[in-house]
Amino acid sequence: MNLQRFVVGAFEENSWLLVDERASAAVLIDPGDEGDTLLSAVDRSGAMLEAIWLTHAHVDHIGAIAAVRRRHAVPIFLHPDDRPVYDLGARIAEMYGLPFESPPPPDRALADGDDLSVGTLRFRVMHAPGHAPGHVVIHGEGIAFTGDCLFAGTIGRTDLPLASGEQLAVSLDRIMTLDDATIVYPGHGASTTIGEERLGNPFLNGSARVRGG
Repeated sequence: MNLQRFVVGAFEENSWLLVDERASAAVLIDPGDEGDTLLSAVDRSGAMLEAIWLTHAHVDHIGAIAAVRRRHAVPIFLHPDDRPVYDLGARIAEMYGLPFESPPPPDRALADGDDLSVGTLRFRVMHAPGHAPGHVVIHGEGIAFTGDCLFAGTIGRTDLPLASGEQLAVSLDRIMTLDDATIVYPGHGASTTIGEERLGNPFLNGSARVRGG
């Protein structure tokens, strides 16, 4: 497994290129911006891009989809509860004064418990609403892509439209059922592990409370 992180866009979002080198297959996870950068990375990998997986549909996670789809006719995977967020991308980008090209509609609906694969690598979908209604965590092979619900030392915002602090608290409890050794790859910032967050994250060790919504 080869995993590359690309910090892109005004919000410094983590976009991920996941490659199974044995099968020469790849997926892009949360291609948020700078489509040319991500496409060049796919080309350099020599792998066949098979899909775009989205943890959620906030504007900083979907801004490069249109560019990627012009080159690669791959399916876009999104939980249907986040479709309203996805469709607001252009309006939100305009509010922030950001360039944005609206992506094509999602092709595949993610659901809790779904199995995903790229080459021989196997992952499972965990619906984890709170930061966004259709937010998911994609986990397997000892790693978890947590989008914007869990970061190193903190958690996702719940003061955004359609967010819910109560839902996020429940989602975090579910995420904490993953093995402590699981490496967490979030939507912003540095990687961490479930074990590190269980001990040191104030929202998970009882020293702070999830707020909002």
